[in-house]
Amino acid sequence: MPLHLLLVEDEAPLREMLRFALADEDYEISEAADAGEALACLRERRPDLILLDWMLPGMSGIEFLRRVRREAAFQDIPVIMLTARGEEDDRVRGLEEGADDYLCKPFSTRELKARIQAVLRRGGEARPAAPLAVRGLLLDPVGHQVTVDGAPLELGPTEFRLLHFFMRHPERVFSREQLLDNVWGRNVYVEERTVDVHIRRLRKILARHGYDRYIQTVRTVGYRFSTQVAP
Repeated sequence: MPLHLLLVEDEAPLREMLRFALADEDYEISEAADAGEALACLRERRPDLILLDWMLPGMSGIEFLRRVRREAAFQDIPVIMLTARGEEDDRVRGLEEGADDYLCKPFSTRELKARIQAVLRRGGEARPAAPLAVRGLLLDPVGHQVTVDGAPLELGPTEFRLLHFFMRHPERVFSREQLLDNVWGRNVYVEERTVDVHIRRLRKILARHGYDRYIQTVRTVGYRFSTQVAP
């Protein structure tokens, strides 16, 4: 699958130029003109890397970066800041706020491509995946462990991947086909009813601690992970 980049830049001509510059690379590019659009894009589909302009209307690029780094589902996404602010203090501030790299305008196409490739190569090593926590339920993707109030919870590998995916995308509804693509993989043939089997197994394990109600069935659509449950 091609790598997915999210380009957040308010100037349409510059977005077009960057899209053209990266046209010969195997990238799929989504575009946003401001932070609001960028957040909507993030929740629609998680990118492999974000190209982020500092000067955005409304919420600035640096404020958007802070928000990304606060949200567990997005905080490990690599971010390259693109900006005309070339002073050392600005570069340091951007890096301290969580940017993985910083590219000053104007920049060459060659340098942009090299920076993207370098950040993607080191992405997993630069920022280990952060644990995900919901009301006492803690999932550690690095240690491959799930605990409830500190006590370990035994999950099979498929149930672990399902829970990890759900916790990374709370409140979103996924069809069985989408879950198969994201948890099992696009090149693996598995019947859709297999999803139901593993959902039942996951719920059974979570039910021991009352978390099974967070895995919710949305009739005729699929499943979602939500803490919004009836009392």
